[in-house]
Amino acid sequence: MRRVIVLGSTGSIGTQALDVIRSHPRRFELVGIAAGTNAEAVAAQAAEFQVEHTALGATEAEQLVRDVEADVVLNAITGSIGLGSTLAALQAGRTLALANKESLIVGGALVQAAAAADQIVPVDSEHSALAQALRSGTRDEVRRLVVTASGGPFRGRTRAELTDVTPAEALAHPTWDMGRVVTTNSATLVNKGLEVIEAHLLFDVPYDDIEVVVHPQSIVHSMVEFVDGSTIAQASPPDMRLPISLGLDWPHRVGGVGRPLDWREATSWTFEPLDDEAFPAVALAKAVGRAGGTFPAVYNAANEQAVDAFHEGRLPFLGIVDTIDRVIDAHDAPDELTVETLAETERWAREKADSLIARAA
Repeated sequence: MRRVIVLGSTGSIGTQALDVIRSHPRRFELVGIAAGTNAEAVAAQAAEFQVEHTALGATEAEQLVRDVEADVVLNAITGSIGLGSTLAALQAGRTLALANKESLIVGGALVQAAAAADQIVPVDSEHSALAQALRSGTRDEVRRLVVTASGGPFRGRTRAELTDVTPAEALAHPTWDMGRVVTTNSATLVNKGLEVIEAHLLFDVPYDDIEVVVHPQSIVHSMVEFVDGSTIAQASPPDMRLPISLGLDWPHRVGGVGRPLDWREATSWTFEPLDDEAFPAVALAKAVGRAGGTFPAVYNAANEQAVDAFHEGRLPFLGIVDTIDRVIDAHDAPDELTVETLAETERWAREKADSLIARAA
């Protein structure tokens, strides 16, 4: 029986995690839940699962992780505000099922230093796929990682054709049902840029050996190419319950969490190169990742401000990544990476982004 804490329990990943736990009561015990502000939903979840320990807000979630005995902490908080809980879970010796990619990307070396070997289990479908495929060989046998991207709602459009897209169009993702920030990040490919940084940090593969390929069917979730020319792909219908279940009980598979592919049906999968001119966010993320330190925090914080401005009508779609680029250019990294310098850097990046956005309006 695995004792589980779910942070972000009322969001998309959190509610699907509760589905997995609900369906396997002899395998998982929910011992704590936390969310942002939805007290009513948290209360309902606590009543259903008879959970005594609940929290609202990032600070309270972090304290919950430190105080409650658990085997696994699923961090499904959205944004870099989840960094404190990530560090708390690692320092407490829990297995961290990580859906909050921003905390690893922003925390970088701080999170790596706090983590023991194999203590972090990725929950993003792409990184779960990579972790599964990597079990087919040793690290020295890996030639490159291939991260797949659906291409979002604007796949195939040129940069010129993206000039006047609307927030409603950006939220019309063809495959996944996600929140506003993540869905917009999928439209700009910022999400894929963040995932490239995450893949580098999780698997210690150089950025030059991580490639993004567009796969609109979202069946192959990522691939690992080995030195002998063989490629191992993880394929399944798009359903986050599969990587969530692996995160909760890695490396064991949980039966019945997802439906398999139906090989009796005729089907085809396509793969396309990424258009870096129309979607420069991935190349920018690689540059940011190579710079390291606080630069990934700037990339993430500036993006969050720009996404808000886009949805509020204060910034065009192409202005999102353009703003990130300009904030990065203006960043003077501190000499030391600490929780405090990260917080100060994020504050600066948000203010700088807001200033650039206001000036352009």
